Amino acid sequence: MMNFSEVFKQSNQLCKVSPDGKYLATCVQYRLVVRDMSTLQILQLYTCLDQISHMEWSSDSLLILCAMYKRGIVQLRVTVWSLCTKAVSFIKYPKACQKGIDFSRDGCYMALAERRDCKDYISVFVCDDWHLLRHFETETQDLAGLEWSPNGCVLAVWDSCLEYKVLMYSLDGRLLSTYSAYEWSLGVKSVTWSPSSQLLAIGSYDEKVRILNHITWKKIMQFEHPATINNTKAVVYKEVERRPAVGSDDLSLHNISIGTTLFNTQSKYEICPPPVQISVTKPDADRANPKIGVAALSFSSNSRYLATKNDNMASAVWVWDMQKMTLEAVLEQSSAVRCFQWDPRRPRLALCTGNSKLYLWSPAGCVSVQVPTEGGFQVHSLTWHCSGDSLILLSKEQLCLCYMDTEQEEK
Repeated sequence: MMNFSEVFKQSNQLCKVSPDGKYLATCVQYRLVVRDMSTLQILQLYTCLDQISHMEWSSDSLLILCAMYKRGIVQLRVTVWSLCTKAVSFIKYPKACQKGIDFSRDGCYMALAERRDCKDYISVFVCDDWHLLRHFETETQDLAGLEWSPNGCVLAVWDSCLEYKVLMYSLDGRLLSTYSAYEWSLGVKSVTWSPSSQLLAIGSYDEKVRILNHITWKKIMQFEHPATINNTKAVVYKEVERRPAVGSDDLSLHNISIGTTLFNTQSKYEICPPPVQISVTKPDADRANPKIGVAALSFSSNSRYLATKNDNMASAVWVWDMQKMTLEAVLEQSSAVRCFQWDPRRPRLALCTGNSKLYLWSPAGCVSVQVPTEGGFQVHSLTWHCSGDSLILLSKEQLCLCYMDTEQEEK
């Protein structure tokens, strides 16, 4: 069971819940609206000088940062503003890459990728007073990203897609391990840690996910995304659509102009026995960043499941059981999957495809839910509340809250 709120306006998908879960901040053009999360009543309304391009909460939920990029200037440096002492610090030579900056989960350290003299470096800063803890050169040709393990002990660093290389560094800059799956072909496309910090998942352009363990940093499993699924233990859910029959009495001018949900397509999931053929799109090999390979990876909060999406199978989400190291389920949608995200408290996956439906998977099964709003609400993206009790659904210019049944127990 679930309930939906009324619809509110938003711009540029700028809608974020405060870290403590009490407030909902949304941007509408040049206005910042802060609502009470429980009642959705407006608590504060701020007017900025220009359209808001980016918005972010402080970790203590007391401050909101709003950036107006139209009024800014581009400077190749990192600026650190102290909100306590009003001091300003500058860090030179930051590298503009996929993910060149990351904070440890406890907020103690910041890792920053730098590029100078045609070489890659990493600087690790202590966030209390911003003194430099370590500065070291990395064994990369063209560093593309870095990410702290959730426990803050290891920094994963990966090279550009032109060279398959993932490096593990300790907090003091020691190289712990280097991993490379193959050479002379497009390499790493995505990297993510399990919440337990025990596993590192690497998505690649060869349409595979490789799992490294935290003890030896060796590959312990490889997951593939075949076009034909023969696995008899995995459950394949296929979305089946049908349009409701419309009688002549329903085709009145009133119904067509007011009841825009009249022609909405209804859908449900059917379980398909193997073998199952997954829809595959052939990428354009002549274009940069071809739509092929695993670009989206996400672990459930208990590290039990891993959800993946292969770009040339855009309508399918794959769910892997990380205890059994096997394929648990595949959800094949009627349209390309735009976004998927795990419930922060339970092994429950939410996804959307740009239509008026919300889709949910849990070990118990799959469900397709129509968002019951007037005028048709196309779900472009979604995000969970930190409690896991509600979801924020975003369309192009609106938002809506979905309240979940909190009595569902974790499997």
